[in-house]
Amino acid sequence: MGAPGAAGTTGAAGTPATAGAANASGRETAGAARAGAAHGTVGYTRLWRDDPHPLRRARWLVGAYANAPLATRVRDGELITSSSQPSLMARMLQALQVRDGDRVLEIGAGTGYNAALLAHRLGDTQVTTLDLDPEITEAARNHLAAAGFRPAVVTGDGARGCPLHAPYDRIIATCAVASIPSAWLGQCRPGALILTPLATGLIALRVADARHAEGHFLAMPAYFVPLRGSGPPPQAPTHGLPSRPLLDDSFRFLLNVAAGHMEPVEALALWEHEGRPGRERYGVTVRGERQWVWLDDPEGAYGWPLGPPGGLQPRLQPF
Repeated sequence: MGAPGAAGTTGAAGTPATAGAANASGRETAGAARAGAAHGTVGYTRLWRDDPHPLRRARWLVGAYANAPLATRVRDGELITSSSQPSLMARMLQALQVRDGDRVLEIGAGTGYNAALLAHRLGDTQVTTLDLDPEITEAARNHLAAAGFRPAVVTGDGARGCPLHAPYDRIIATCAVASIPSAWLGQCRPGALILTPLATGLIALRVADARHAEGHFLAMPAYFVPLRGSGPPPQAPTHGLPSRPLLDDSFRFLLNVAAGHMEPVEALALWEHEGRPGRERYGVTVRGERQWVWLDDPEGAYGWPLGPPGGLQPRLQPF
């Protein structure tokens, strides 16, 4: 299936992308990416499965099967798609908790690898994979067919979902969102599960109905580029902070999930006061037009809105 499991509207997961690229014609590749420590840039070595040189083909094969994220498409120097770290892909699918007969929507088609795993488990007719870029969906469709799978592969805006094949029992996204698209809830059956990257974590939301959902973050970290067309996520400021807390992943998660809604020194005070909570103590609630992140309790002392600044005000206790 070419390079494994890239996310069409997405980017790297688990850790920043370490391998791969695509040429101007869109040929899927995998290769070694080298971080430029001095300038903070990343260079890509293009490798592909049909390379006539046996050593380069061997390097492609090693990269394709490594437990590391792979860049699979770079356009004008910008990373467009990448394949998630295989171990993270497996853990996400496990967290999705699919059951026989479930209908699944995947946001981010990539090479089709993730859709192939879902189709193997559930059957072609139960799986829809969606991507904004027609080149990506065409390639994914070809890869899936070559591997003997024919789920629905749709070109469209991930934020709008795919009403054509709704309702869904599961939605899995392989791109980070700043807030939960309302269309996703509207296309779910009651009791459905939505799993999506948010900030530097994965939120698992149980859907009550088209306007209500709630759930906790998973404990594992996950790094994805934003849903294409949604704009960059808010920047997490670090001014006024000592260096030691910035080395702690749980504190950096709080900075990211509350970016734009909490001053960094306020975030540090909360984190220390509450025993340095991990991701699993945070959750998200959707109630109609309101969406917010909370610590420990949806109606507790600590909560702030999802998305850009404005709207629901944080509920923060003085320390």
